Amino acid sequence: MKKALVVSAIASNQGKTLLTMALLNYFKKSVRPFKCGPDFIDPQFHEKIANTPSVNLDAYMMNEQQLRWIFSKYSDKDVSICEGVMGYYDGMDKGSSAYDIAKILNIASLLILDASGSYITIAAVLNGMKSFREDNTIKAVVLNKVSSKMHYELVKKHIDLECKGIVVVGWIKKNLESISSRHLGLDLEDLESKDLENISLDVLKNIDITLLESMMEINIAEVKNYPFKDIVQKDEKCALVKDKNFSFLYFDNLKYLQELYSDVVLVDSTKDEEIPTDADMVIIVGGYVETNESYARVKESTKFKNSLHIHANKKKSIYAECAGLIYLGKCIDDKEMSGILDIEFKLGKKRERLGYYIGLDYNTNELSRGHAFHYSYITSAPEANIGLYKSSKKMIKDAGYKKDNIIATYLHTMWRV
Repeated sequence: MKKALVVSAIASNQGKTLLTMALLNYFKKSVRPFKCGPDFIDPQFHEKIANTPSVNLDAYMMNEQQLRWIFSKYSDKDVSICEGVMGYYDGMDKGSSAYDIAKILNIASLLILDASGSYITIAAVLNGMKSFREDNTIKAVVLNKVSSKMHYELVKKHIDLECKGIVVVGWIKKNLESISSRHLGLDLEDLESKDLENISLDVLKNIDITLLESMMEINIAEVKNYPFKDIVQKDEKCALVKDKNFSFLYFDNLKYLQELYSDVVLVDSTKDEEIPTDADMVIIVGGYVETNESYARVKESTKFKNSLHIHANKKKSIYAECAGLIYLGKCIDDKEMSGILDIEFKLGKKRERLGYYIGLDYNTNELSRGHAFHYSYITSAPEANIGLYKSSKKMIKDAGYKKDNIIATYLHTMWRV
């Protein structure tokens, strides 16, 4: 019998990633990480710990049958651990909350709750979470930022009295070491310096894993019918730019490209690798080109930039998302980019966009559902606007740009859908 768990909370910054990290470390001999929603940072974090790529589960970009197919396909380990997004019910309006995904896939949910400065009220919060939707899969809770064992026992006593059907499986002491963040999420540079093994052991020190495992058993139904458009393989070579700068790639998008093209070559721009001269398509995914450490790598990648110019000058196909779009432009602030597209960018101090939108899919040239999250914005762009973001009048501008066989967009999409 396989095991699966969705780790969620009542909001962001409650400790979901910390607990997920510890569980992935504990089960790392045979665990598949998953992430609810369109996040790119947490899956990279997951993969570093579990040594296994993390898979995004998104019920907005995929329908229920497609979601089940993805989960069935990638639940190839003994244990599946899925980190939620924001609060447990956040995203219900788009059908893609942790609650929706857990319900569709019938996965047990574990909530991590901040217990600092409270005790009885936590039971009231849990009852509200449990009763908000009767078909939720909430089975257990872990208390975070607990000051002492006495504090834990006090909170647990009232949860046991007041919250039927929810088991308290343990607690995490306050003031544990954590991972810092930057403007798009966790700081992956900071992650490199952390002793994740010892942090994980500290997190699980007072959690009953055996009790938790008893709630995680699952029968994962195989989805026999392929619920997406049939793939007709192209006898072409695709050069996929993926490295420390351009790292925002859904794992299933990589697998899809390997099914779609007869040859997929990974290109590392930070090592100044060149685009193969026989590449038919170049794809540049999102990531970071605007931070000082990432731009230092951009400046050194002259051979890569020149080979991309040669590809573009031959009117060959290029598709770029977010940081890829920025790199194709002339500059962001005073940082020079490739100049393939006559577009200039500026990095803002607040989010320009965050959320689900509808935009142009590079493969089908049809509108498809996707996600955008960026602080930068366009200050000058003569190229024609393509696609649109269906959210508000403000969001419709700067959806994407097309020039010859180049399509570049802020929108991230799941290409199999």
